[in-house]
Amino acid sequence: MTIDAASDRDLEIMQIQLGRPMRDVVGVAARCVCGAPTVVATKPRLADGSPFPTFYYLTHPGATAALSTLEANGFMVVEQNKLAEQPDFSAAYRAAHEAYIIDRDRHGHVAEVHGISAGGMPTRVKCLHALAAHSLAVGPGVNLVGDDALTACSWSPTRCVCAPETR
Repeated sequence: MTIDAASDRDLEIMQIQLGRPMRDVVGVAARCVCGAPTVVATKPRLADGSPFPTFYYLTHPGATAALSTLEANGFMVVEQNKLAEQPDFSAAYRAAHEAYIIDRDRHGHVAEVHGISAGGMPTRVKCLHALAAHSLAVGPGVNLVGDDALTACSWSPTRCVCAPETR
């Protein structure tokens, strides 16, 4: 996993992508092929003192829309069933959960979110956006649910669909 320092332009782009100011950015954890941010890494404790368990956060509007469509079409149920039916898949998901916590804890341990990762890990499939963000940040083979979601959705990290103002 490599997290690039976020430049002022990266912060501006992510603000445009999300429609809100960026908070407590650690850096950019994944980028589009054009170089625009796709996943932001956020401090586990925000400046206002709030715990923030979602370390890897998807910012790319094209990816977000594609994963929302996948969620609406029942993909989470498919993956949840795989967790129940395939012990190796379930074990890999638990390992992804543990890896996520290790990554986040490198940037500060927050007692309130101890043992909590994101996206429903390690027992549920709750948010494909968070799981795909994890996959994009760490690469394939770590979070198999995120990998499956990226394969199944209509967006690809290898094809730029960024708006001109975010390149």
